[in-house]
Amino acid sequence: LVAEPWPDWGLIDCGNGQKLERYGAFKVVRPEPQAMWAPARDDWDPDATFVPGSDEEGGGRWVQHRPVEREWELSRGPVRFHASLTPFRHLGFFPDMAPQWDWMRQRSADADVLNLFGYTGVGTLTLSEAGARMVHVDASKKSVEGGKANADLSGLSDRPIRWIVDDASKFTAREVRRGRRYDGILLDPPKFGRGPTREVWRVEENLAPLLADCRKLRDT
Repeated sequence: LVAEPWPDWGLIDCGNGQKLERYGAFKVVRPEPQAMWAPARDDWDPDATFVPGSDEEGGGRWVQHRPVEREWELSRGPVRFHASLTPFRHLGFFPDMAPQWDWMRQRSADADVLNLFGYTGVGTLTLSEAGARMVHVDASKKSVEGGKANADLSGLSDRPIRWIVDDASKFTAREVRRGRRYDGILLDPPKFGRGPTREVWRVEENLAPLLADCRKLRDT
């Protein structure tokens, strides 16, 4: 699955451990450790560049070369959402997940779908608009509130979506005990994170048990 560009997002160039992307009217440079080659062009001229920190929790800062709005609107198909320069190097959503959203969207009509680490809800809204009944889980209350705001922006606030602030592993384990089943599960876990009561998530330690519980939740 390849993340193809769309009108409000695209990869312009990459190399030397960085990537140049466009997000609507703005161009930004972000770290990309896998881009070990030389860039194809030398005229990047971004509006902002993210300078990473060295701590495990992903510290760093944005350097604005030209003024960038605090928050601006983007869209992908019928789904509208806010973008911003977050302290975590991304812009409030993950465009590389778009192929997975599209693949699941084609299979989501009248389906019960769980979105773990749902963040600001672009994937949730993409599947919901196609007819899925969504359960959206994220440990960050701010992210879940952002998802609700994006639902309002998209005209999807009346869709059957449960917005839940919870630790993904704990929520999934409880769903297993309740005997719940889902037609599909979408997840994009971070390398490191913290739950609502400071639970620590490390992908190398916690992903395998989570996937084992997800398998029990699949309605096969």
